[in-house]
Amino acid sequence: MAIYDITLGISPTLPVWPGGPAIVLEQVESMDKGDHANVTRLEMSAHTGTHVDAPHHFLNNHYTVEQLPLEILIGKCFVLDLSMIEGHVNAKFLESSNIPEDTLRLLIKTGNSAHWQAGDKDFFPGFQGVTEDGAKWLVEKGIKLIGIDYLSVAPYKQSVPTHTVLLKAGVIALEGINLSLVKQGNYDLYCLPMKLVGSDGAPARVILIG
Repeated sequence: MAIYDITLGISPTLPVWPGGPAIVLEQVESMDKGDHANVTRLEMSAHTGTHVDAPHHFLNNHYTVEQLPLEILIGKCFVLDLSMIEGHVNAKFLESSNIPEDTLRLLIKTGNSAHWQAGDKDFFPGFQGVTEDGAKWLVEKGIKLIGIDYLSVAPYKQSVPTHTVLLKAGVIALEGINLSLVKQGNYDLYCLPMKLVGSDGAPARVILIG
């Protein structure tokens, strides 16, 4: 049994969404400077790095992150390796992927994970995401949590259709995971977002055991 930490490390060099706030990780008290303790100030978007989206993010319905069900965020999941495909993840790719029938939590590994493995520091607008018809397929199959290995489950500049389909159906979007060291198969997922009351999303520490 192995533990895979699929969480991105948060630092000022981590890519952020274009136009979003930069990551500030600043030591405001320092023992080297005579303070009695070391204290760090953190400033960033709630959608930084590895994070989950709450429905309020796109639906404006006040269903915020602290209301997300833990029983969906923790449990059996299937990692699907689509790293060899080109283009976005659509219904055709998903239909032909032999995803187990009883899957509730699906993490999709694409070519995106190679960017995290390489330590890329710049945002990559050509990342692979799930199309609107792919999102509809996931909903029809009863998926309750979908994870993707870049900062958005939806393709760049196509955020609204995919997110709307998923979030209206109550599907939790887990974004910004690093699956570069994870093979296709079944795992136990532990995804614990920060309990940010009233927020449309939250950073999360996410591990797989399998």
